[in-house]
Amino acid sequence: MMNQQTMEKLLELRLKGMSRAFEEQMNRGDMAEISFEERFGMIVDREWLLRQESRQKQRLKSAHLKQNACVEDIDFRHPRELDKSVILDLSTCRWIRAKHNLILTGPTGVGKSWIACALAEKACREGLSALYCRVQRLAHELSIARADGGYLKLLAKLSKVDLLVLDDWGLSPLEGQSQHDLLECNL
Repeated sequence: MMNQQTMEKLLELRLKGMSRAFEEQMNRGDMAEISFEERFGMIVDREWLLRQESRQKQRLKSAHLKQNACVEDIDFRHPRELDKSVILDLSTCRWIRAKHNLILTGPTGVGKSWIACALAEKACREGLSALYCRVQRLAHELSIARADGGYLKLLAKLSKVDLLVLDDWGLSPLEGQSQHDLLECNL
C-alpha cells in the first residue's frame, strides 16, 4: 500500500520516469542485492533520460524541418563533392555554438535542403534549438507581423533560435521592406 501511494505522489509531481523505474524495481526480485544509493541513482537516471527525450522531441517538433534527415545517413559516395571531414566537423555543432553562419551552395537537386535539415536535426539532438524557414515565407510572415503589430515579437522569437535554416534563398528577388526585415533577423 505504501508503494502505491509513493507511485501516486511521483505521478502527481509529474515524475513519470521515476514512477516507472520505481515500479520496475519493486517487481524485480534481484534489486534487493543493490544498495539504496544505486537503486535511487537508477530511478533518478530514468527520470532524467525521460525528460531529455521529451525536450529533444519538442525541439525537433518546433524546428519544423522540411525533411526527415540525419547526418548519419549522409551518403558520401553520391557524386556531389561533399568533404566528409567538413560534414563531420559541422555535425559537432561547434559552428552553431560559436555563432557562425553556413551557406550551402550547389546545383538544384543535389540535396542542399536535406543536408541543412540533417544538420538542424543534429543540432536538436545536441540540445540546441533550430527552425526551418523558406525565405519567401519568412519574408511574408515578417510583413504580416509588421502590419498586425507582432513584428518585434517575431524578431525576438527568431533571435532566440540557435540555428535558423533559410531554404530556397535566391529563388526570387527580395524587394524593399523584405530586404530590411531579413537583415533585422541578424542574418
